[in-house]
This record gives sequence, C-alpha cells and structure tokens, in this order.
Amino acid sequence: MSSADLTAALTPISRFLPAEPASVPAARRFVADALTGWRLPHLLDDATVCVSELVSNAVRHGSPPGRAIHLGLLPLLPAGLLRLEVGDDGPGVPRPRAPVADDAIGGRGLLLVAALASAWGSEPRPLAGKVVWCEWEVPW
Repeated sequence: MSSADLTAALTPISRFLPAEPASVPAARRFVADALTGWRLPHLLDDATVCVSELVSNAVRHGSPPGRAIHLGLLPLLPAGLLRLEVGDDGPGVPRPRAPVADDAIGGRGLLLVAALASAWGSEPRPLAGKVVWCEWEVPW
C-alpha cells in the first residue's frame, strides 16, 4: 500500500460494544486490528493498555448492563494525532484518584492512560453520558 493509499484509508472507525466485561478483550482486538492496518505497530502496546483501562472503567462506572459503550479511533490528520474515544452513559467525568497503596487492586487506570498517551481528557456528551479520550502524536 502506498503512502497515498494509507492516508486515504485513515478514516475514523467506531463500533458499539455491550457494557459487559467481555467487551474489554473485544476492544483490544478492535484497536490492535486498526493499528496494524494503519501501519502503527509502535502504538499497539500503549493503545491496547489504554483501551483496556477506558473500557473497563466504562463497564464498571459508566453504562449500566444492557446498554452500549461507544468505541472510536479517529485519525486527526492535520493535527498529527490519533485519538481513541470511549463513550458511555454514566454521569460526570472521571478524575484520576490520588496515588493508591502499592498493594491496592485498582485505582490506577487513568494514571496508566496519562503515562502512556500524549494527552487524555473527558467531556460530557450533549444529551447524557461522557466521552473519555486519549491521543498519541503520529507523523502521518
């Protein structure tokens, strides 16, 4: 695939996943397949950890069972960024917790996302819920 063909193929992609734990590995596969197709293997490890954390949070704290989580990958070509978005129906926006004890079983997800992505944030959706996103700088 030529460089021009690859750029043409870089269109936003998304899917809906059920708000259940089985969606976490499905989200990892979705992201890994997209990054492989877009020739971004250097982002595979960081992006799959980030999507795992964000989808886990959406399942745990966002959309109730029976509802869906929205997952999107958006190549932001002019800005040289790749954005991963996870949307859910939960209220409020997430805030990283204070550092947790070394033996705690959780509470590090957003800290991991902050460490692995170039930037991250969240915003309320217009009608209900929120979108949590993270981005990586990519030289398209």
